[in-house]
Amino acid sequence: MRLSGRSLVLAMCLGQLGNLLPHVAVPAIMPQHLMPIWGLTGAQAGFMASAFAFGYMLAVPVLTTLTDRIDARSILLGGSAALALATLAFGLFAQGLWSAVLLWGLAGMGFAGAYMPGLKALTDRLPSGDVSRSVTLYTSSFSVGVGLSFLVCQLVADSVGWRWAFITTGCGPFVMVAVCLAMPRVRPLPTKRRLLDFGPVLRNRPAMGYVLGYGAHCFELYGIRTWLVAFWTFVMAHSAGTTFLGPVAVSVVFSLLAMPASILGNEAALRFGRHVALTVLMLVSAAVAFAIGLSVQVAPTLLLVLLFAYALTVPADSGALTSGMTMSAAAPDRGATMAMHTTVGFGLSAFGAWGAGITLDLAGGPSKASAWLAMFCVLAGSILLGPVALWWSRPRGTDERRMSV
Repeated sequence: MRLSGRSLVLAMCLGQLGNLLPHVAVPAIMPQHLMPIWGLTGAQAGFMASAFAFGYMLAVPVLTTLTDRIDARSILLGGSAALALATLAFGLFAQGLWSAVLLWGLAGMGFAGAYMPGLKALTDRLPSGDVSRSVTLYTSSFSVGVGLSFLVCQLVADSVGWRWAFITTGCGPFVMVAVCLAMPRVRPLPTKRRLLDFGPVLRNRPAMGYVLGYGAHCFELYGIRTWLVAFWTFVMAHSAGTTFLGPVAVSVVFSLLAMPASILGNEAALRFGRHVALTVLMLVSAAVAFAIGLSVQVAPTLLLVLLFAYALTVPADSGALTSGMTMSAAAPDRGATMAMHTTVGFGLSAFGAWGAGITLDLAGGPSKASAWLAMFCVLAGSILLGPVALWWSRPRGTDERRMSV
């Protein structure tokens, strides 16, 4: 059976859930397992967690640009298999910081052949009128996969050990392998440009605005995603047992809220104009981050409300940014534009995870309220750069509602 139409979109979302099952394995179990076992500082732990995004950033320019030349299905198939094998290898062979960095970086390289090539494989097989909402559904299912990753990794690690968390989640990407085998083949449009010729992408100012805005979004997202479990562990340690949700529940709910937030954010972009909606969402997200930083020692119930509000604001711009980039890209350069989008995004994701850890260390360590205030201020400052990028890229004199189409 060959997948097409709605069945293809659904299958790609399910396949992406499989590819995302290992996605936050390191951040999910880092505070309770890897940091104490290997004696890691905040900066070292952040570097280890960021290795995934660094590996992704190194591989994705080539792998995603190749989708302008060969069927993205082939790259998606290989990337998903590589992600599975690297995650399994982490569970079997990681022995300390540097072996973990190497293996987690290889897993990130595998994911580089899975996420954006998967988006390209999907959009190459859809009518143009179905792109915006299908892209948003695909990107917003990312959050469901991350929620499952947080849940499965923590439960398995606490029950049978941290190595089994990687071995179990390493089987997830084989779901996407099966989807690829059921996908119809397509032939990309011919192109004469060199493989890594990003000149046309860099000259496409509207697309680059979304790319840079996505980078600001990813810095914020991966900063909080990497350190969320550690943050709520700090809150529990300083609340004398008054919290009614533990790190597992908080991390899962935080991740699951991202899917409706991303879908609603894209719908707001379609209704009110993409740049206006994105700017408002980013400003609100910065305000909530500042509020959390100033409230780290208040009653846990109030802090939980703020944290779940942040769970809505952080991902709300994701679908609108990615669909805006996709629709702004010239058809022959779509793969190269996606490569630029995801390289910038995951490059800044790596710096978000690592930078948050460095900030925590410089401000006194993860056991200090002042350190968490500093970290949330850094995340708030990063997302404020998003509206600047959008303002720079906006064509002057253009009707904002036309830009959202």
